[in-house]
Amino acid sequence: MITEKATLLKEGDKYAFEVADSASKCQIKEAVERAFKVEVNKVNVITVPGKTRRFGRRQVTSSSWKKAIVTLEPGHKITFFEGV
Repeated sequence: MITEKATLLKEGDKYAFEVADSASKCQIKEAVERAFKVEVNKVNVITVPGKTRRFGRRQVTSSSWKKAIVTLEPGHKITFFEGV
């Protein structure tokens, strides 16, 4: 995810990802370590509720989604997000 808050988190070796609803903390940790070849220290998971919006007379709720904030070990960085 590339948002203002996620960009500020990078300074503290934290990175935000949108993950599958069924993913557990252990699965997220393993996936990040394999994909980016870094050591993960901690994983925090947040379920973001869907927003209610109006289209004319109808009210529509968007889908809920899951966000993971991954803290890396000191000295590790994910270079994929650098310069974005």
